[in-house]
Amino acid sequence: MTSWTTGNANEDGTDTRGWLVGHFIDHDKGVRHQDGVEVKWGVHPPGDKRAEWTADDQRTTLVILISGHFRVDVTGGSATMTRQGDYVMWGPGVGHSWEAAEHSVVLTVRWPSAT
Repeated sequence: MTSWTTGNANEDGTDTRGWLVGHFIDHDKGVRHQDGVEVKWGVHPPGDKRAEWTADDQRTTLVILISGHFRVDVTGGSATMTRQGDYVMWGPGVGHSWEAAEHSVVLTVRWPSAT
């Protein structure tokens, strides 16, 4: 396994729905294969959404808005991110869904990776 890498988030996540780092990344990708954390570069066209709710996950998740207008609904609330750097974070046991109101780019970090 290599101890460092470079790449492009738009290109490197194409085969893994935007996920760049995590336990599901092939070992041959080197340091991108991790059990402790997952990282996703999400590019979402207007109207793109996950209408179904995730099951109550036992991990912590952080979603940061890079650009656009993006809403995240979580168990017990909702947050709309409109300014670069806005974020939503939730802990274990919280379900979620999301929708892009306009073209949006978000960075998602979730830990641990292996459940």
